[in-house]
Amino acid sequence: MPRSARLKSSTGIYHIINRGANRQEIFHDDDDKIKFLETLKRYKIRTAMKVYAWCLMDNHVHLLVKEGNEEISLVMKRIGVSYASYYNWKYHTNGHLFQDRFKSENVETQEYLITVTRYIHQNPVKAGIVTSPEKWKWSSCLGYYGESVYPTDLLECNYILHMFSPNWSIAQSRFKEFNELQNTDKCLEDYDDIRRRLTDDEARIEIKKCLGSYEIPQVKSLPSEQRNQILRKVKKIEGLSLRQAARILGVSPNLLFKV
Repeated sequence: MPRSARLKSSTGIYHIINRGANRQEIFHDDDDKIKFLETLKRYKIRTAMKVYAWCLMDNHVHLLVKEGNEEISLVMKRIGVSYASYYNWKYHTNGHLFQDRFKSENVETQEYLITVTRYIHQNPVKAGIVTSPEKWKWSSCLGYYGESVYPTDLLECNYILHMFSPNWSIAQSRFKEFNELQNTDKCLEDYDDIRRRLTDDEARIEIKKCLGSYEIPQVKSLPSEQRNQILRKVKKIEGLSLRQAARILGVSPNLLFKV
């Protein structure tokens, strides 16, 4: 059955989530996140797109953007292909990196626009990674608080801040208060889709469930077929990052990426 066409937003503004295929990690270090943001900026400039907010997590990306002179579906495809080419070159892999189709929702009102902005900034808080939005440097939050974010000239925060006050300092103060309010916002995905990251102790317990009669130190020395079968099970553990699993099992992260 052919996919239904996305409904166009009357404002041109969209909240987008792009996940790794099979929820795999798409960022393994800071350089990966920097590369994605630089790619996003390049296509922002090329298509006159506006970027109102972002948050990079290990296995997915949140974006709040206004369509420019090119349809958002095509822009996201170009960004995905460009970043995947870098990723496959760096990690000596091939195949799909992102899920087949990114998720998006139309943002039609100013009220929902600021709600989505808060939702994006609070994503790492609700995932249990940080205790407050500004502590996650891979989002646009700090830009709204008057601090620098990388890369320069990617974030356009004036439009949203002006909704809080025409006075810059008052707007930042009011936005910060709104941005950090506890809430039950559900934007595009339910909270059930936001998985808390496991602690190492919790991770070891879950990993052991995949090992049968083997102990964690034995895994790296198993014949490759048995080892890889176990690693594929480990990769499916919710809340476990590949880097964390590699560290606990004493194997190369590249090995986990490929199995």
